[in-house]
Amino acid sequence: MRKGWEIKALGDVIEIRNGRNQQQVISETGQYPIMGSAGNIMGYSTDYICEAGTTIIGRKGNISKPLFINERFWNVDTAFGFYPKDENRIDKKLIYYLCLSIDFEKLNRGTTIPSLVKTELKEIEILFPKSLSEQQQIVSILDEAFAAIDQAKENLQRNLQNAKELFQSELNNIFTKKGNGWVENKLGEWGTITSSKRIYKSEYVNDGIPFYRTKEIKELSNGKEISLELFISKKRYNEIKKSFGVPQVGDILMSAVGTIGEILVIENDDEFYFKDGNIVWLKEFKNINPFYLKYALTAFVEVIKKLSIGSAYNALTIEKLNEHKVSIPSIEEQKKIVDQLDTLSTQTKNLENIYRQKLDNLEELKKSILQKAFSGELTIKRPALV
Repeated sequence: MRKGWEIKALGDVIEIRNGRNQQQVISETGQYPIMGSAGNIMGYSTDYICEAGTTIIGRKGNISKPLFINERFWNVDTAFGFYPKDENRIDKKLIYYLCLSIDFEKLNRGTTIPSLVKTELKEIEILFPKSLSEQQQIVSILDEAFAAIDQAKENLQRNLQNAKELFQSELNNIFTKKGNGWVENKLGEWGTITSSKRIYKSEYVNDGIPFYRTKEIKELSNGKEISLELFISKKRYNEIKKSFGVPQVGDILMSAVGTIGEILVIENDDEFYFKDGNIVWLKEFKNINPFYLKYALTAFVEVIKKLSIGSAYNALTIEKLNEHKVSIPSIEEQKKIVDQLDTLSTQTKNLENIYRQKLDNLEELKKSILQKAFSGELTIKRPALV
């Protein structure tokens, strides 16, 4: 152990201030924010519980993302406030960084909602520097390092957004120019838009023909493996296939409830069925490349979302989708557009993967710096970014 450091219980270093119900203190003339565990302001109060410089963390719900609040506030009953027991000997900001280094998820005692228990929090063992000046030095180093990391993350997030916008811009450019010979019609005039036959819960079986919901369509449309959870019997599948039909190669499935606009082109003869209402089925689109249609729908996905109805959640009706207009060029031109967009899509996804990996690396760097900070290994020199 480094000289000047000691092993302490968290409860020896901080006091944990319980939050209280906010309804009794909400005031139009209040000056102190009423805060939830995510730092969201839920109103204002004329009184406060926590001093400026308190670290807030969820008692229930948001238990893994401590926040440093540099003003007095009232914390609600689902949030704890962590404050130094002796603010003359313990740096307040160091408590925040200490909380960032603790894996609170390991102390989760909730079954449905993540929850922390105050007595268990107090017993967490920590390695802590005795000297206030050393604490302040650590805070200064962490402030500088984290500011640089956050700036790097902001730049990467901007690059990630720019990559997405570049692809969307090219989509919009192609599908709004309407070149010579392009024909515009309502989507329902180009082909058939329908859904599936209803499958009831009682018809689910433990093994058989895969049954897709929006979750599986989203995973498949993004090239991810799916973990099948629902099945229907081969007998029921064959009954539907004979009387109503099932998706064929070249058909399109599109999510229509909740997450709007996840689009899957059927590319093989694998047998499956899907949930009615949640997913719309586009079929019998003659002389239209299905991947061209997918890109055309993707280009106008924001327009399509505006067609959705429903107050509790987004939903897209077949009737509204039938009215959506799409322009179609020759089959040869469609193929050229698909090839062009496939190339751009691959380039964009590669860039996105690179940026996301760099973002993950920066998060790991933060963890590494915190680990060094609270093992006494952090030096004056600011850690280099990767």
